[in-house]
Amino acid sequence: MEADFPLSTIMPCQNTQQQQQQQQQQLGNSERSHTLPKQVRFTATAAAASAAASSVEPEPLAAQLKLLPMNDQIRELQTIIRDKTTSRGDFVFCADRLIRLVVEEGLNQLPYTECTVTTPTGHKYDGVKFEKGNCGVSIMRSGEAMEQGLRDCCRSIRIGKILIQSDEETQRAKVYYAKFPPDIYRRKVLLMYPILSTGNTVIEAVKVLIEHGVQPNHIILLSLFSTPHGAKSIIEEFPEITILATEVHPVAPTHFGQKYFGTD
Repeated sequence: MEADFPLSTIMPCQNTQQQQQQQQQQLGNSERSHTLPKQVRFTATAAAASAAASSVEPEPLAAQLKLLPMNDQIRELQTIIRDKTTSRGDFVFCADRLIRLVVEEGLNQLPYTECTVTTPTGHKYDGVKFEKGNCGVSIMRSGEAMEQGLRDCCRSIRIGKILIQSDEETQRAKVYYAKFPPDIYRRKVLLMYPILSTGNTVIEAVKVLIEHGVQPNHIILLSLFSTPHGAKSIIEEFPEITILATEVHPVAPTHFGQKYFGTD
């Protein structure tokens, strides 16, 4: 005897089973949404909000102060460096990674010239190459942490040094030692100092470079962290200098040098 209902009709028991399967699937999706890690993405809007929260004045400082585009990788490195529970080994590893990113971006600020090379297959390739006449200068001691990152990118680059310490009586920054390439006045200078707190140390270092004939617009300051006050002080003193950093925040990790070299 043929059934008197269409073949497409679903029996009540079948309908119940499908509803249960759908409910279980929805429940599983809900549980997975709670267990999966949250994906954080730093967009340009988030970076702008972060800059506003750190009380940076973007308009006056925009031309001289350049920040690396924020992303999850950079934020994680910043977090590990700031965490007081981070071991020295992890600290140095993450600091070196962040330094490398800053150095790479600093090299993008240097002048290039166009060139054409011949490939192994005999084809011509239009590319670019560094203009000669660049050097690095580290402000001792924390600035020396950035030297290897620069050498890893520019194998034969010359690096000078400046030693500046605060006077015990006046508490003012004082230059104790400076050693540069003899023709530094003809070079573009990558000045390395990872933490800009008050800016006083960098201001004294720039004064020394100017005394040796370096033009302020030929100085690119490579740093990791800066306070709004530190960046503003430097730019107000030397409006032509370029500052490159990963973050501007009211609280700078001033323990950087001690932790990196193990003297904390």
